Amino acid sequence: MTLSSLIIKEIKRFGPISFRDFMEMALYYPGLGYYTSHKKKIGKTGDYYTSSNLTPVFGEMLGKQIQEMWHILGKKEMTVVEMGAGTGLLSGDVLTYLANSPELFHDLNYCIVEKSPYLLKEQQDRLTHEKVNWYNSISELKGMRGCIFSNELPDAFPVHVVEMENELMEVFVGYENGFIEILKPASDQLRDYLKELEVTLPFGYRTEINLDAIKWIREMGSALEKGFVISIDYGYSSRELYQDYRNRGTLLCYYNHTVNESPFEHIGEQDITSHVNFSALDHWGQKKGLYLCGFTDQAHFLMGLRIDEYLKNLQEKSPVDYFKKMLPIKSLIMDMGGTFKVMIQKKGVEFAELSGLKFPSEAPNRSRDAG
Repeated sequence: MTLSSLIIKEIKRFGPISFRDFMEMALYYPGLGYYTSHKKKIGKTGDYYTSSNLTPVFGEMLGKQIQEMWHILGKKEMTVVEMGAGTGLLSGDVLTYLANSPELFHDLNYCIVEKSPYLLKEQQDRLTHEKVNWYNSISELKGMRGCIFSNELPDAFPVHVVEMENELMEVFVGYENGFIEILKPASDQLRDYLKELEVTLPFGYRTEINLDAIKWIREMGSALEKGFVISIDYGYSSRELYQDYRNRGTLLCYYNHTVNESPFEHIGEQDITSHVNFSALDHWGQKKGLYLCGFTDQAHFLMGLRIDEYLKNLQEKSPVDYFKKMLPIKSLIMDMGGTFKVMIQKKGVEFAELSGLKFPSEAPNRSRDAG
């Protein structure tokens, strides 16, 4: 039975389902969802590229930031956790960089939290170092000290879709010779989300609410005793996210390196994403003791970590390698650098001047009236 047939069966049996539940089934249904199937997802033969697919330099720069955090935390035993490690490429690049510091590497515990059986196997095939261990949940690492990081993770969490009519309405998915949208009054939980962020939506405005991201940031805040959280993804602060020209939301689908806005097509075969609200991660993170270190874009994050110095050294040592490696690094900075944002939060750390935040963007803020 196809995934579409299973979803239709669910709707016919129980009635319309929230778009959030539809998206969760499309992405995570066991064996048939986009992230749980054996379909190649990342790279040339997949549906999209990530920064680590372009060049290992991204992982090296991230490793450099983690090394600096290790110094700030007193050069003691350090646990580094990657939430959702994809194919394991980024983990490998970070580990390669950290291995250059024998003292750090000796005291390093490298952990991956991964829920996709397909990606887990790919990671385990690639990452054979004894330093690496896998977990089902960040809660298994409660009391950890070090750094938790993710690259393009919360954008793929299932989201509620809401639209402001005479009152806040939520989009549900029904079926009548095809999938259809049905509006129902939104729950108090969705209303409270906007209220806490001090967001007022005008009539006709549609957007997404990522409650799973709130659960995620809370879990990380509970697990981390002392250290940092690095979140890298595409998204905005509330001030940017709720601009008038985004009144139809940010939901996008990726299929064979093309982008569309049709989540009811290619079900289980295409990625479905929405932009991250970094103000929400900041707001609910603070409730779990995670306080903002800074917020910037990927280009300025890499510049702060002196990627220019890396290129200069490369050019001096090997001009041939320089021209070969420069183009993907240029794409990392120019093509993806403004789209992807980097937010770093801290817990139990009094002072932390981080190189990656040397050139900050506007800090995430809560208040925004859409329109």
